[in-house]
Amino acid sequence: MYGSRGAGVRASATVLGAALIIAGCSSSSDGGGQDDAGATITQQPKESDPFWVNPDGNAAQQVAAYAKSGKNEDAEQIRKIAEQPTGEWIGPENPKDEAQGFTEAADKAGRTALLVLYNIPHRDCGQYSQGGAADGDAYREWIDGVAAGIGDRPATIVLEPDAVLHLVDGCTPDEFHEERYDLLKGAITKLKSLKSTKVYLDAGNAGWGHPDEIFESLKLAGVEEADGFAVNVSNFYSTKDSVTYGKQLSGKVGNKPFVIDTSRNGNGPYTGGDEDERWCNPPGRALGETPTTKTSDDLVDAYLWVKRPGESDGECKGGPKAGEWWASYALALAKGSK
Repeated sequence: MYGSRGAGVRASATVLGAALIIAGCSSSSDGGGQDDAGATITQQPKESDPFWVNPDGNAAQQVAAYAKSGKNEDAEQIRKIAEQPTGEWIGPENPKDEAQGFTEAADKAGRTALLVLYNIPHRDCGQYSQGGAADGDAYREWIDGVAAGIGDRPATIVLEPDAVLHLVDGCTPDEFHEERYDLLKGAITKLKSLKSTKVYLDAGNAGWGHPDEIFESLKLAGVEEADGFAVNVSNFYSTKDSVTYGKQLSGKVGNKPFVIDTSRNGNGPYTGGDEDERWCNPPGRALGETPTTKTSDDLVDAYLWVKRPGESDGECKGGPKAGEWWASYALALAKGSK
């Protein structure tokens, strides 16, 4: 994440374990009561929210832990998170197994998996979520693994938070630009070749700048071949401002539709403290609109929880490493929401 501009989050290191549990043993009964509690996490109505709720996610496990220790009020607060579908961020090591595990579990439940791909080389410009694939060839191999894991099963993908934005704002050095455009176009082509996969390329947020500054780069990255673009990923700008930004941008890229990350935007952006780190674990935030495809706007395909509420943005304001579960922050988000 670069200043207040981008997504600034990575997949949790525990995601592969979650994928394997989902794929093979989520109904086991040796979890000391956690599985029984997790089993109460159910899917949302398919007609308004077709995306899969992970019954074994961090929030579901926290619900079980609070309930076991008698903290029933806290458990019900965290349930606000646990019972909503959130993005599953595919890790760098086993993309095929993870993508297969999540999409199989979603398909079995009659839902669509929401996946986030965040592994572009030179990711996050040395900030809290730095890393990514070692080089272009490694990234192409990783994308091939994701595609093989998805197969013909339904999936909606948010592709590479910050990747285009950081080409525009000066964060990513010039020598990496040509390769990045090629990698993003190739990823869109590969993923769109699948039978039931939708792809939304990340396009920044309402607070970083003007759509005039990014639309040409989005075209170079292949947005016109994608299903659309994503805004406000892992950020806090209001849905109203995100719709305005998205519509301005849509008009410049062939009237493409878009999705909005509403996971933590219930109170809008934080305006205190160091301006360069207002994006990172800001206090006083709240959950936003729950995920749905019923947005009442033809250009807005869905409100999504791309960022998983309760997972840290990075080691700032007392938070753990990026992507790690932070129970007290999750509880504050839930209590702050309506």
